[in-house]
Amino acid sequence: MTMQMRALFVHLLTATGAVFAMLALLAAAQEQWSIMFLWLVVAFAVDGIDGPLARKYDVKTYAPRFDGVLLDLIIDYLTYVFIPAFALFQSGLLPGWTGWFAIIVITFASAMYFADTRMKTSDNSFHGFPGCWNMLVLVLFAIEPNFWVSLGLVAALAWAMFLPLKFIHPVRTERWRWLSLPIALAWTFFAGWAAWVDFHPDSWAHWGLVATSIYLVVVGVMQQLIPAKP
Repeated sequence: MTMQMRALFVHLLTATGAVFAMLALLAAAQEQWSIMFLWLVVAFAVDGIDGPLARKYDVKTYAPRFDGVLLDLIIDYLTYVFIPAFALFQSGLLPGWTGWFAIIVITFASAMYFADTRMKTSDNSFHGFPGCWNMLVLVLFAIEPNFWVSLGLVAALAWAMFLPLKFIHPVRTERWRWLSLPIALAWTFFAGWAAWVDFHPDSWAHWGLVATSIYLVVVGVMQQLIPAKP
């Protein structure tokens, strides 16, 4: 297989995320939340592997007709922002005005963030919370906290999108990747497990989700506070 074909197949793999997004949206429209999250977890897994493959097969050189970065951003907005925001509103986890507040803040702030030319830091981390609302909403479905807690988390993370805080990319941020990447894989496993058992309150997956989510949220700030060795 030629390099051109391999590079094209990477773009096709990335584009499958749009299909998984549509399947997730169809499930959400029928309030089949577990199925919706299973499709979002599949899309999350694809998003984790297509980037390394794109760099390995140098898609910018061998398949330049398609802009992989733009394609990735379109799909990320659907799977990380739009569908999770819809699910949060439609599920009733945030009732009344709180639901309207959440979907407006999430979609508006994320649109501005995704267009921010300073989104990435020099070490391939993110400058501000990278709009991973799919991760937050899945955790909220799993643990079902008081709606004031959910609303506070939405407001805090939306604000954090534009603060000088670092959030790691588990694959591309080299510092502590030996730990961050396995934890990101564990998060994916726990997320799929939680959705598979329909967010059963006695499932150990919920504890794994909370623990791995806390690490992924705070580790970038910890790297800012702890200077790297020369």
